[in-house]
Amino acid sequence: MIEVGPLQAGDRSAWEGLARGYKAFYRDWIPDEAYEATWRRLRHETELHGLGARLDGRLVGLAHYFFHPAFWGADACYLQDLFVEEEARGRGAARALIDRVAQAARDHGATRYYWHTQEDNARARALYDRVARFSGFIRYQYPL
Repeated sequence: MIEVGPLQAGDRSAWEGLARGYKAFYRDWIPDEAYEATWRRLRHETELHGLGARLDGRLVGLAHYFFHPAFWGADACYLQDLFVEEEARGRGAARALIDRVAQAARDHGATRYYWHTQEDNARARALYDRVARFSGFIRYQYPL
């Protein structure tokens, strides 16, 4: 059974394995010290929030999200990272994480909850098409 809850201090090693898996999936390499910095920010639960999905007590998935102001309404909730290890996929962990973040967004008073994925991420998009609405927007990234 999948259980979702806050990341715990003892999750550090398993979380980093999942975070590295997420970054590798998107071919987004970051320095080792960035994992430690991100973990510290998540543990302090200031502006960044993290949840873990557990299967039989073992951390198998993560969700990172934050709230931000929006011009035309209340705060929005952005699900920045969602990842479930390959062996645990198809068992409801991603859906449970999405649902738990949605509850956090409602509790916060957010009026919008959204995320991005790559166009060719067919497996994830199959889930997203069942639980959310594709808005049709295309994202551009300006190099800085």
